[in-house]
Amino acid sequence: MTTARDIMKPGAQWISRDESVGKAARVMAELGVGSVVVADENERMCGIITDRDIVVKCVAQGLSPTTTRAWDLCEKTPYWIDADAEVDAVLESMESHRVKRMPVIDNKRLIGMISEADLARHLDDNQLSEFVTALYGRP
Repeated sequence: MTTARDIMKPGAQWISRDESVGKAARVMAELGVGSVVVADENERMCGIITDRDIVVKCVAQGLSPTTTRAWDLCEKTPYWIDADAEVDAVLESMESHRVKRMPVIDNKRLIGMISEADLARHLDDNQLSEFVTALYGRP
């Protein structure tokens, strides 16, 4: 059976919630990704900040990426999936929470991220169609 570990992009990184939005953007650029996990002082996931968060909530609002903290903009209810969860559980979680990216956790540590692109590479046409409809096809 295919698991989250099998389809994720490994090597996800996190930033401290006190880091600037500019630092979050640089990390995303270096990794070639659209989001980064935000962690607290105990290195526990406490949010996710996306490239869209930076554009819409910071730049478009005239805020400074240098002084605005990642914590101020990130989604504070992060969802995650266990590395050994089957792909059907991944899809169910992403669909039910209507998220495009899902951190993958193993032994309480971030080990990867699953994005729409990862799903597109690993799902059959029917699974992918159901995911897209669930995420974008309803209000």
